[in-house]
Amino acid sequence: MTAKNRILATLAGFVVLFLLGWLLYGALLMDFYESNAGSTTDAMRAEEDIVWWALILGNLFQAYLLVYVFGKWASITSFSGGFKAGAVIGLILGLAINLSMFGTTNLMNLTVTLIDPIVSAVMMGVTGGVIGAILGKS
Repeated sequence: MTAKNRILATLAGFVVLFLLGWLLYGALLMDFYESNAGSTTDAMRAEEDIVWWALILGNLFQAYLLVYVFGKWASITSFSGGFKAGAVIGLILGLAINLSMFGTTNLMNLTVTLIDPIVSAVMMGVTGGVIGAILGKS
């Protein structure tokens, strides 16, 4: 795997994650998340208050995690392999983060705590598929 492929796969993964995040969290499931928020008030930033550099870096690091795992450890070089591995990683990370947050904060109720890892699995699955396909072109 060349450095060029790692960079292209990371950038493509970033774009996919960013767009899926906007589609799922910012449009399709926005009302679901708002209606299942925890008891904390004003936890979500208004769109004009989003810290874009942090959101962008978060998506870049998440995409690079898949590139690193796929390229260094798993040798994933196809869309289907990337989708499966990405979905499993997304589900496990989603459960770990959401259950920890549920246990320590009032940001979300149990419904969101259990549904959000499925959303993460879908996002990471599609992203992993794209990344796997790009890594397979080396």
